[in-house]
Amino acid sequence: MEPSRDIERLIAIMAALRHPETGCPWDLKQDFASIAPYTIEEAYEVADAIERSDLADLKDELGDLLLQVAYHARLAEELGAFSFGDVVEAITAKMICRHPHVFGDAAARAAGLPEGAWDRMKEEERAEKGDVTGEGVLDGVPVNLPALTRAVKLQKRAARVGFDWAETAPVVAKLREEIDEVVAEIDSGGDADRIEDEIGDVLFAAANLARHLKVDPERALRRSNAKFMRRFRAVEGALASAGRPIAKATLDEMEAAWDAAKAAERDAIPPR
Repeated sequence: MEPSRDIERLIAIMAALRHPETGCPWDLKQDFASIAPYTIEEAYEVADAIERSDLADLKDELGDLLLQVAYHARLAEELGAFSFGDVVEAITAKMICRHPHVFGDAAARAAGLPEGAWDRMKEEERAEKGDVTGEGVLDGVPVNLPALTRAVKLQKRAARVGFDWAETAPVVAKLREEIDEVVAEIDSGGDADRIEDEIGDVLFAAANLARHLKVDPERALRRSNAKFMRRFRAVEGALASAGRPIAKATLDEMEAAWDAAKAAERDAIPPR
């Protein structure tokens, strides 16, 4: 089977992999639950390629993510639930519906999209599907989202009904309060469960501060992770150049190399 730019070829490949007699043994063992972790992983690899501005890698990672969509659609088709074409039809219908200022009549296009319209349309769609029980404002926020992302979504939902601070200052104060509670718990010899609970409150408050400052906390943490890796590698390199394997270096030596790495990064930033 030859490669192709046609999406139908991908669908045919997926069907061949799942053929009960001639398909791939590994693919035949899979189901929605076993494939879901790969789907999440591929989405993160797409985000990683974007973060690195690697467009060649992004092309490959988008293909891997597209394969996940084809995989789930094939599993559903085998159950008689829906096909890949149904997935495409559903998303095209949704995009047309949610963009009346682009695809609507002349009056709708002239009116533009009112503030909050997108969220209202999503709520109406959820109600039509029976996803809204009326039990609470926070219903329907997916539990499997990354924790920081879910925290922000929960906070945004609460903010819709006025449960939010209008200014940043009380948000900062809340973060300091939560940090103080962690310290108090540590000082009092609190057990691991209590400390974990307080650390969770700190992270939730930090996500809230990020939201108020219009910062994506997941992206911010990814940047900090990358910064840590970059500086730690610089520490390893500096110690190796001095003939000191990092495993044999003292904490003072490592901290000195760390400070030097930070200073080098600051010096490398051109003045504005």
